[in-house]
Amino acid sequence: MRDLVHYLVKALVDQPDKVVLEEKGSGDTVLFELSVAPEDMGKVIGRNGKTIEALRTVVQLAATSSGKKCRLEVLG
Repeated sequence: MRDLVHYLVKALVDQPDKVVLEEKGSGDTVLFELSVAPEDMGKVIGRNGKTIEALRTVVQLAATSSGKKCRLEVLG
């Protein structure tokens, strides 16, 4: 799942080398904390938050198919 999130976010941003994804959690619950360059923050969030909501939906579906729960948070 981590690779999926990392791949999707890197495809969205202009500075993929500044994408930092930390995985926290234990057991069946995982929290991904995402940091990107300040210039790319708008691309990740999207207009009215639609892009980040789409990313969260994809991550949640991938987690559900593997029997886990997952959250994706963007750090400012």
